[in-house]
Amino acid sequence: MDNRHAMKQVIEEFRSFFGIKELPFSLVPNTQYFVSLPDHRECFSMLLFAIASGDGFIKVTGEVGTGKTLLCRRLLNSLDEQEYYTAYLPNPRLSPIELKRALAKELQVTKHDTIKDQNLLDEINRGLIFLAQQNKKVILVIDEAQALPEESLEELRLLTNLETETHKLMQIVLFGQPELDQILSQHHFRQLRQRITFSHLLDRLNKPAIRQYIHHRMMVAGYNGEPVFDNACINLLHRATQGTPRLINIVCAKALLIAFSKGQQKVKKAMVRAALNDTEGINYSRNWLLG
Repeated sequence: MDNRHAMKQVIEEFRSFFGIKELPFSLVPNTQYFVSLPDHRECFSMLLFAIASGDGFIKVTGEVGTGKTLLCRRLLNSLDEQEYYTAYLPNPRLSPIELKRALAKELQVTKHDTIKDQNLLDEINRGLIFLAQQNKKVILVIDEAQALPEESLEELRLLTNLETETHKLMQIVLFGQPELDQILSQHHFRQLRQRITFSHLLDRLNKPAIRQYIHHRMMVAGYNGEPVFDNACINLLHRATQGTPRLINIVCAKALLIAFSKGQQKVKKAMVRAALNDTEGINYSRNWLLG
């Protein structure tokens, strides 16, 4: 038996053992696993309302691993293609000219990579006007926006100057880490800040939210039994991860594997502790090991 076949067999045995059809704590931002927690639900409603209003910038910030990319993907999947045209930039480490070329590509501007720099803005404007004539609202969504160079942030502000007599030709949604707020707080970004009409700061999960989050992901994966993680596990996860969904996923996946290896269908606190010991990025300052 080769290694690939052996690994596949182990995964199949793991799924069968817990009665699931797929791995519940994958780090891939699968929108099927979106949990309608109060804060995320409020943020998503804000996004839909802000886009419907049609003005200015929209900003969502949150610490690493709090679910920004999943919200971003859910937003992109939720917008009606008959009404909206979405442009998505997942890696914004782009100079101003690279940013405009990336946008031109998303807008399907022909020969976007060979147009002279001084003519690129005109071609983008033509592309936006064409879409407006098709009654399409253009939404530019930028993930990891804290990575945008400052000159490119200023270029974004200039791009929002493109408008008809009645409405803006493009609306911009920024998803970023709190560093984005620090950058925008600088005096020379005051004009851009004034154009941010809606914003939301994502919180980490509290204990009830962690419990709901874990059980929801297990159920989506196909599990239909009693909760696998008891209250002691939830308390330890909350102390150690401080409610960061990405860390919760990593630790829960490892704890489930430990339970599987021991032939136990319920995760014990000791298994979570062992998983935490094997995980980078855990906050040790709260002395959770003694909990």
